[in-house]
Amino acid sequence: MKESYHSVAFNPHPGKGELAVLFSGQAQTKPQHRVGPQVLDYYLVHYVVSGRGTFRCMGTDYHLEKGSSFFIFPGELVSYASDETDPWCYRWIGFKGNQVDQLLSSIGISQHEPVSSTKSPRKMSTLFHQVEQTLQKRLSHCDMQSQGYMRLIMAEYGQDASRDPIATEEASGIQQQVEQAIRWLTLQYHQPISIESMAHSLGYHRTHLSKMFKQHTGMAPMNFLLKIRMERAKILLLESLTIEQVASSVGFSDPLYFSKQFKKWYGRSPSEYRLDQSTNPYDCNQ
Repeated sequence: MKESYHSVAFNPHPGKGELAVLFSGQAQTKPQHRVGPQVLDYYLVHYVVSGRGTFRCMGTDYHLEKGSSFFIFPGELVSYASDETDPWCYRWIGFKGNQVDQLLSSIGISQHEPVSSTKSPRKMSTLFHQVEQTLQKRLSHCDMQSQGYMRLIMAEYGQDASRDPIATEEASGIQQQVEQAIRWLTLQYHQPISIESMAHSLGYHRTHLSKMFKQHTGMAPMNFLLKIRMERAKILLLESLTIEQVASSVGFSDPLYFSKQFKKWYGRSPSEYRLDQSTNPYDCNQ
């Protein structure tokens, strides 16, 4: 079994603007090493150097191995875990910026397509390593240099995606609309929400937004919102909160209605789910 390790370097002078690297690191994980479920307020990309693991985002499990990458968006509820027999070794970069959504969209990365694979694993691993090495030196220009490496990394992902640039450009406008709606729902799920309020907030027509949303996600916006709320409720039920407090935390003013929706979604009431978890906490199917 490989010996586990962990290292990370932080940017002492993170800039503002289109793109800024916050930190970078690497780790050889232990078997079944798990992170999350959690929500971040920055972007985070992992590149798998070796081994295998599973990344979960928006209710979908992605089984990844050497050469794969997974992206985490701010406000998304995610978790990931290494394999029990071949735990992954990965490198990561945390970043932010007011143009990051557009940059990722241009290379085909979104909340619905958060994983990618590279045709040049050695080159990608080297670029990630250079970002960490740059930050470790803590020089005054490390922010600019790490930004340069990050753009090279994104260009590499874009090249590996091999997408038709014309088709990507045509679809990018609608895709950005849908991604903005997803982000809005993910961040506002605990508030009273209607399609009208969301469309008004984003500046789109209600009917147009609903149609585009369903075409791209396969779900109506309100069903997608319910999915977010139910997944969050499952996590909160593992904490020392009352059913009423959990209901309020995920946007339900009526705890009875919340319980009915939870049972309809999972086949068990919140109380039954909580009891099952206390007696079988390692049931991965929960």
